[in-house]
Amino acid sequence: MDDLALGKKAIETKSKSLPTYSNFHVGAALLTKDGKIYEGGNIETSSYSLTICAERTAVFKAILEGEREFESIAIASDSDEFCPPCGACRQVLLDLCGKDLNVILINPKEEIKKFKLSELIPHSFGEDFLK
Repeated sequence: MDDLALGKKAIETKSKSLPTYSNFHVGAALLTKDGKIYEGGNIETSSYSLTICAERTAVFKAILEGEREFESIAIASDSDEFCPPCGACRQVLLDLCGKDLNVILINPKEEIKKFKLSELIPHSFGEDFLK
């Protein structure tokens, strides 16, 4: 699947999110090395610290289905700009998907920006420090 197609899947997935309080929809589409796609949307609760971002929803769904090898994640939001993953999502993506994960940001004009996760979280803390 090419980057734009994965990005469009993230845009579609935004409609499944539940941003009850912020009304800021985020969709994510996580592509495995085998070509499967796992969707994620942000889900908010009244206790803000218990909400979950779209990226983590997609990753956790994939992990629960037994997936362990990932190629790319696309992220779309309600913003007119490109919306990168938050710090918590960057750490989870690093730990569960690896520093070579492609991160594709797509805006409403269907323009994309692509990064390696290692570019978004340089000098990261990871499993190497825990050995």
